[in-house]
Amino acid sequence: MLTTLRRIVLEFSQAAELDPALLRLVVQVKKALSSQCCSVYFADHNKQHFLLMASDGLAEDAFGRTSIGFTEGLVGLVGQREEPINIANAQQHPDFIHAPEVEEDKYKAFLGTPIIHQRKVLGVLTVQQEQARSFTENEEAFLVTLSVQLAAAMASLEAQGLMRLYGSSQSAIKTHKGIGGAPGVAIGEMVVVHPMADLATIAVAKEQNTHQQLSRFNEAVQSTLVDFTVMGGKLKSITSDSSLDIFEVYKQLLESDSFKTEVLHKIQQGWNAESALKLIVDGYVIQFEALDDDYIRERASDIKDLGNRLLENLQNLKVQEQKLPEKFVLVAEEVTASMIADYQHQGLLGIVSLNGSNNSHTAILAKALNIPAIMGVEYVFIRRFHRKEVILDGYSCQLHVAPSEALVNEYQHILLAETELQAQVNKVAHLPTLTLDGHNVKLLVNSGLSSGFEFSHNVGAEGVGLYRTEIPFMNRSCFPSELEQTALYRQVLESFPNQPVTMRTLDVGGDKSLPYFPITEANPFLGWRGIRITLDHPEIFLVQIRAMIKANIGLDNLAIMLPMISSISEVDDAIRLINQAYFELSTELSITETNKLVKPKVGVMVEVPSIIFQLEDLADKVDFFSVGSNDLTQYLLAVDRNNTRVANLYDFYHPSVLRALNYIAQKSTTRNMPLSICGELANEPTGALLLMAMGYKNLSMSAHSLAKVKWVIRHVEFSVIEDILTKVLTLTNASKVHRYMHQQLVQLGLEDFVHVRH
Repeated sequence: MLTTLRRIVLEFSQAAELDPALLRLVVQVKKALSSQCCSVYFADHNKQHFLLMASDGLAEDAFGRTSIGFTEGLVGLVGQREEPINIANAQQHPDFIHAPEVEEDKYKAFLGTPIIHQRKVLGVLTVQQEQARSFTENEEAFLVTLSVQLAAAMASLEAQGLMRLYGSSQSAIKTHKGIGGAPGVAIGEMVVVHPMADLATIAVAKEQNTHQQLSRFNEAVQSTLVDFTVMGGKLKSITSDSSLDIFEVYKQLLESDSFKTEVLHKIQQGWNAESALKLIVDGYVIQFEALDDDYIRERASDIKDLGNRLLENLQNLKVQEQKLPEKFVLVAEEVTASMIADYQHQGLLGIVSLNGSNNSHTAILAKALNIPAIMGVEYVFIRRFHRKEVILDGYSCQLHVAPSEALVNEYQHILLAETELQAQVNKVAHLPTLTLDGHNVKLLVNSGLSSGFEFSHNVGAEGVGLYRTEIPFMNRSCFPSELEQTALYRQVLESFPNQPVTMRTLDVGGDKSLPYFPITEANPFLGWRGIRITLDHPEIFLVQIRAMIKANIGLDNLAIMLPMISSISEVDDAIRLINQAYFELSTELSITETNKLVKPKVGVMVEVPSIIFQLEDLADKVDFFSVGSNDLTQYLLAVDRNNTRVANLYDFYHPSVLRALNYIAQKSTTRNMPLSICGELANEPTGALLLMAMGYKNLSMSAHSLAKVKWVIRHVEFSVIEDILTKVLTLTNASKVHRYMHQQLVQLGLEDFVHVRH
């Protein structure tokens, strides 16, 4: 039975045409169950009926013509109840409909099961027999199992619009869901692009003239280095954000001995330059993609991007002049940083990448350039979308294909409001963050790369609330030395003189890993990550702490933050090592340096739920708390935010998350403990208001969110948002919170700052 199931589903999902695939499906199911009739119905939610699409046993001229209302007949009953229905004599059932044109009256036994994908009924699969009898448990189990496996294939068909045949509903808007890449809205034509050169198409071959191949490869490397310099230069005229360092990373890889030497070695073995490049790049990609780690899989995308750019120059391919629309949304199987650089100055409005996640350099670069982006869009055949009108909603992570005029008008209003809004909020960038009734809060910036601090100052950041030290570790082929780390941290601290800079100790594992320190685990988010790794490797931790303390000499604006803390013992062990590093430096440095040596404040990230209930104990050991709202939400809700199947369940406005955040604030206030928060919740004006009302004094966010958040805070009274919070904490689901917050911001005249989630 299992083999039969797999064969049926595989044949259906791989079929090139829908009608023959459906007929093949019903014939196979009828045969497998030795029944006399099998039929499949598609749900048309616009017309609220099921449409008979194929059958082996019912009248052929009824296909695509006969419909059954969602509340009618046995098929409608299956859809309504969303469960299998097994009836020995269907004609005696009160919901049975006599339809002579379908030629169904001869059948008595009826078994139907819904086809459901992500809580939505896509169709109904039925089998029937002339003999009055109940289908056996095994027969029912087979049909239910088949419908579950068919659901994903049916969802793919629905996404392509192929389930909306035989009726006017074919023109209905189709909405695709993805993962958030960068916020914003874009309206325009979709332009589907493919890489000019693709290593996947290269057939490996040998070449006797090794000298010529070595020369070709070296010339391609030099040309590619120039390309990346030009790309970075183009984008630097738009933003100085640190995300542009991806092009520096590419250049470092090209110039590194390891990568270049490996390709040259393959050429010396007799392979031509293209083949040598393919073999080395494929080796890296296979190695990265085999790891159970989202961040490393995204680095595989970077390696492919680099390889394809090299291949373009090896093959002397030139960018062909495309007749592009004046404004367009870029769509590709995998949008890369190089593609963004190529198209950004040609009218790029938005980005849709079928592969990738919010960890990708594409998403990072899109945020830096303020280009709306959606990643990981499922079930899309992009060839069908070229030059079609589309609305990209980066707030709700939705893609509306062939939108109605009314929907376009609605989103055009949003776009106009956003343009006017940005001009307004920029006026307050360097003003104090004070509410109308004088309540003060500090807005800090999240950072992680070595450059881009000037941009942070330009938007009015009052320091760094989260400096992600793991990023410099990732852009290397080995652990950085103490000297290298000291120089880097010094640059960061000097960029914010007399302002706080909170550096998080190395936080790898989970969705982040190091190429030279791979971590393979079945469940990485619950595994060896954050402080667990560095405590197991004190030689790594001590070098980093020493570098931080040395970098802080004479500046005294450093705070150290410990990630992924789940127990008091971890804090004790970390502080012991920090004290050890401080003592070692006090005995090693010169008298002048020792006199300027300051022991930094140490805090913990509150992101693992277990530590919430030990805040009182923690308060006696550390200097501050900082909530990591992204991971805290993920752990509280048991939702992987990068998994599109459950991403809709990830919502930091969930009552449990908000109540946990409020509890943390109350405990911190009781102990007079400095409290900050970094994460997506603080990036949103509505989230920032709620956090302020809870008692969070320091909000750390992306540089692009800071001005909007400041504007909203300067246009509300603290007493009003306290009342709003009181009501919010009584609400029982996230949808109610979103609706209520929208209503409140409308009343405050701030409706343009809240985006309703669909």
